[in-house]
Amino acid sequence: MKQSDLKYPCLIAVLYFGMNVNAQTTPKKDSATKEQKIEEVVMIGYGSQKKENITGSIGLVTAKDLADKPNANPLSSIQGKLSGVQILNSGAPGGSPRVDIRGVGSLTGKTVFIVDGMITDDISFLSPQDIESMSVLKDPSSLAIFGARASNGAVIIKTKAGRGKKPVFNFNSYLGIKTVTNIPKMVNADQYIELYNEKLINDKVDKPVFLNRSAYPADTDWFKEILRTSIINSNDFSASGNIGKLNYYGSVGYLQDEGNLAAGQGINSGSGFNRFSSRINLTYKVTDHITIGNNFTFSKMRTDQALNPLLDAYSSPPVYGPIDPSTGGYQYFTLAKIPNSRAKLDLYRSQIREERLLNNIWGEYKFLKDFTLRVSYSTDNINSNKYEYTPTFGYVPTADQKANKLITRDSRTRNYIWDNTLSWKKVFGNHNLEVLAGYSRTRNSYSQAYAEALNVNYNGNNSSLNIANGTDIFMTSFEEGDRNVIPYQDRIESFFGRVNYDYAGKYLLNASVRRDGTSKYSANDRYRTFPAVSAGWVISKESFMSEQNVFNLLKLRASWGKLGNPDVTRAYTLNTTKFPDGAYFGNNGVPAQTIDKIIDPNIGWETTTGRDLGLEMGLFNNKLKIDATYFDKDTKDVVYGIVQGTVSGAGNWNNYITNAYSFNNRGFELAINYDTKINEHIKLGVYGNLTTLKNKITSVFNGSYLETGASLYGNSIIRLQEGQAVGSYYGYQVEGVFQNAAEVAAAASQNGATPGGFKFADIDGNGVIDARDKTFLGSPIPKGTYGFGVNLNVYDFDFAIDFQGVFGNKIYNFNREQRYGNESWDLDFYNNRWHGAGTSNDYPMATNDQSIILPNSFYVEDGSYIRIRNIQVGYNLPKAFTNSMSITKLRLYVSAQNPWTSFKYNGFSPEILNSDRVQMGIDNNIYPISAIYTIGMNLTF
Repeated sequence: MKQSDLKYPCLIAVLYFGMNVNAQTTPKKDSATKEQKIEEVVMIGYGSQKKENITGSIGLVTAKDLADKPNANPLSSIQGKLSGVQILNSGAPGGSPRVDIRGVGSLTGKTVFIVDGMITDDISFLSPQDIESMSVLKDPSSLAIFGARASNGAVIIKTKAGRGKKPVFNFNSYLGIKTVTNIPKMVNADQYIELYNEKLINDKVDKPVFLNRSAYPADTDWFKEILRTSIINSNDFSASGNIGKLNYYGSVGYLQDEGNLAAGQGINSGSGFNRFSSRINLTYKVTDHITIGNNFTFSKMRTDQALNPLLDAYSSPPVYGPIDPSTGGYQYFTLAKIPNSRAKLDLYRSQIREERLLNNIWGEYKFLKDFTLRVSYSTDNINSNKYEYTPTFGYVPTADQKANKLITRDSRTRNYIWDNTLSWKKVFGNHNLEVLAGYSRTRNSYSQAYAEALNVNYNGNNSSLNIANGTDIFMTSFEEGDRNVIPYQDRIESFFGRVNYDYAGKYLLNASVRRDGTSKYSANDRYRTFPAVSAGWVISKESFMSEQNVFNLLKLRASWGKLGNPDVTRAYTLNTTKFPDGAYFGNNGVPAQTIDKIIDPNIGWETTTGRDLGLEMGLFNNKLKIDATYFDKDTKDVVYGIVQGTVSGAGNWNNYITNAYSFNNRGFELAINYDTKINEHIKLGVYGNLTTLKNKITSVFNGSYLETGASLYGNSIIRLQEGQAVGSYYGYQVEGVFQNAAEVAAAASQNGATPGGFKFADIDGNGVIDARDKTFLGSPIPKGTYGFGVNLNVYDFDFAIDFQGVFGNKIYNFNREQRYGNESWDLDFYNNRWHGAGTSNDYPMATNDQSIILPNSFYVEDGSYIRIRNIQVGYNLPKAFTNSMSITKLRLYVSAQNPWTSFKYNGFSPEILNSDRVQMGIDNNIYPISAIYTIGMNLTF
């Protein structure tokens, strides 16, 4: 262990004394039934419902699914656990996963999270240990009660509350090491020189200057230079209980993740993340009819951000070392204009500090026996401070050096939600009725103060990074905004209602409606109404099923619903560009300006309509549970850019933003769970789920399209077009590699065709290879996602293993394609390249010829994978020992997360997370996923 890691010995010692109330242990006899009942209650919009009576499609995640996983964000812990839900993790410490529920329904909206009544699209502030349950709403009938906020899916999160009269204390802790796995193997110095010289010959360079190994003695593995094994550490303490009429739950937690980028000189130049979180949940019963409560959360987070060292390391020639031996300073590269990734990691620094306070105050009044009035007021205040310091780099030629620059961005986010609901519950014999009516107001605002300055000298202390210490200072206030961000405020007003009815628990009906009005749109399209209806038939409760002993539950359900998304790109005014020299009439010059962009002033709501048909079964005393669902979801008027012919010289003719697209997502979901108690000491649980998905763009405004995404020399990779999946790759289909001049002469006319180059398919058959021969090369959207696992309890030991994977998707390896000069190569290319007739018909020669490195199928690779997501082994210390120490439970465990992944892709990981859904499958400097090995303990006393 490095000396710098010696700050952890006290924690390692503590790891021998601990336990968590959420540990995966065999329940006591007197608690097993109670726990089962808790699991059968599902959170729904503005309330809860027995799972047996649910008519929509809702996935349930309990606290035990989140416990003991080394993840800052609780969503990472449920990857592969639920059908219909695809979670893509970010390898970056503190990064938020992307959640896609039943496909891509919008190109701009996000899945939202309702945390104790507060709606947000980011739960990075939330400690997994504070969560009691998560209900994932998947179908529009379940989501419609949230209207405009939930068009891309919603997750209702209930945090823990105090129960029982006796105080309960929990301490959870783990310490782990993180290591990057599946690091791409790059060429060494000898192989690079061989390819470099080969490339000069292939490109027919006039008077080539070949490299000589003696002139380049270095042999650097740049990934080893910037990556390291790091430490992750988490400690959480909570207390809960009851004092008279007051139930309480309080917690504090601290998480530190050093990140795998090897920060060098100074501080915060790597990718570290830490979070302090605290929570207080209070419920006070004023009278038998009045209850009030408060859910309070405060968190502080710090995130260090490096400047793309991974892409630089991938491209850096190994013939250079990080340090120039002749000067003792950082080495700069003369063969390629690539920054020295070691120097950037040492010298550049950027950091985000965020404080976030969420507070939910609520009250319930029960009157006239069957009525309940609930009022809830939630606030979400975020203060974020970011700085970016770019020094005068000493690793570029003097002529290219620039003055150091400091940029600061201080932002404020202020959100509030005021919810009011009135519910009525009544039982008339076998008729059970629940009616809900509500009114809600939401306001979201954002502002930012921006500042920049040159010549700010950093002395190793953050206090020296002060704008006032520089020159050429530029500043804006929160009200003014900056060059990129305009302060905004938007509001939503909503009226909603819902009816739940069941007859004898057999015939179920749910109907809801919500009318949303948003300030984002003009008065003529401000309000939209979103209805939904669902029904269920519990067949197992029919009299003709009374004699059978196979089905404990057999339920058929169906739903239909409509949703809207107002969170779209929108502008109300035309942007104009002024001619610097004006216009001339004869010899007279006058000021002049022209339209730069055509803005669609009539952009309106995106709408989603979904249908759902499901079958639920519980068999053999509910040991086996099966849930099968078919879903079909249409989204219309999706806001994004299209190509439109040039109008009045407008610069955005090839990216005109309007309500342009319609999508369809359809597929099947299957979830199977089997739990059995073999004997008093052995319990076995097995689960599995599978989701199939077909995504298609069903229409485009005016039959248009858009070529977008990452591009090389102006050639875009993505094309959005009717009939194709969102994010589909577009380019030339490779039929092979030209082996000799005769093959070139016999093939269709192709610009730059030469032996060793790609042979592109003549799609239109006209004998000429041009843009009309481009075709679709694959989709980043998986045809299927799955997860399965086993849980086993044997006496005081427990074992769990979870698998997760995807299939049928493609990745575009843009890391490999983007070549501008003399970038390095990966070893796979070196071993399989064409270097003479007959050497390869799959891989091309080494070249920088732009006609060969056009977007094509060679860079489209299989994105399928299967991964061991988590393995955990735990041991509960004997009760005789814990009782002697006045401890309720003590559990020690070891775990491994992402220890093994099987895939074919030539990159760090096939799990590609891009925040831009259009570019969801493009690998362009993606932070790698790490394997995490932890030892932990849980204590309850």
